[in-house]
Amino acid sequence: MAEVIHIGKMIHERLLQQGRTVTWLSKQLNITRAACYRIFSSYSIDTMMLLRISRLLNCNFFTVYANQIDAMPNE
Repeated sequence: MAEVIHIGKMIHERLLQQGRTVTWLSKQLNITRAACYRIFSSYSIDTMMLLRISRLLNCNFFTVYANQIDAMPNE
């Protein structure tokens, strides 16, 4: 079985690594801080939102999923 990806946690960690704040991200995404915290607690996220976040944080979060697919055995 595939490992469960907690994409929200990964986004939050990347934000902190860059020294950026939740306020900064919420302003960039034009969403509330509460909405940012909901993203951080989510195991899944809308792909367009993930694309926007990937661009803002200069991190291709889609590769996390692609790597998991590549690691799957062929059936």
